[in-house]
Amino acid sequence: MTQQVRLDRLLSNLGYGSRREMAALAAAGGVILDGQPVRKGDQKVPVARDLPSRMTVRGKPVDPPPGMALMLNKPLGVTCSHKEAGALVYELLPVRWRARDPVLSTVGRLDKDTSGLLLITDDGLLLHQIISPRAAVSKRYHVTLARPMDGTEAAVFASGTLMLESEDKPLLPAELEVHSPTTAHLTLHEGRYHQVRRMFAAVGNHVEALHRDRVGGLDLPADLEPGQWRIMSDADIAAVFAGTAG
Repeated sequence: MTQQVRLDRLLSNLGYGSRREMAALAAAGGVILDGQPVRKGDQKVPVARDLPSRMTVRGKPVDPPPGMALMLNKPLGVTCSHKEAGALVYELLPVRWRARDPVLSTVGRLDKDTSGLLLITDDGLLLHQIISPRAAVSKRYHVTLARPMDGTEAAVFASGTLMLESEDKPLLPAELEVHSPTTAHLTLHEGRYHQVRRMFAAVGNHVEALHRDRVGGLDLPADLEPGQWRIMSDADIAAVFAGTAG
């Protein structure tokens, strides 16, 4: 059954403004649903995935209702945080989205010096499904190293016995695909703090550049430039879980 929500509450929760402002906008004809103006802020409207195709606000399709997920090509120098100093990933999104309720959160993190595919959602269940160890959603990184590899790294990473400094549990097996003496793809099935950098440090090397290009079965689109984002389709979300244990 489709949920029915007051127009002023819905638009306020999407970050468009206060409930009073949204009621005034509706009264002025600024909200159109199925081709007809919605004049009253207390009118209940159906909230479903297809709402952006049925409703406009100030002449533009309404933002997706709660349950939204998006992919972002995170640039270098941007932090996955709501509060830390410096440039934040949320500043790459429409300003009003910072006022959405429920709030948008990154699905895991990429550190400031790592670029690439980052998922963001206001769907807490989806977020936990992706990051749950039981789902075993893999992440693939393109790695550029300071020194040539010696040829033993793939076996070490795949062994399931590698221990990181200050930890007491070995890493899960990871797959290394070598492209040149100093470049490779590394696929992980868990997410520990600075894991890729610490893995190469453990075998005597240093990561100079790190870029995530795949989460589960979802590849970073070639046409999604650094700093750009797009709403994920149902097929995109399904691709994240493709080939996982979940």
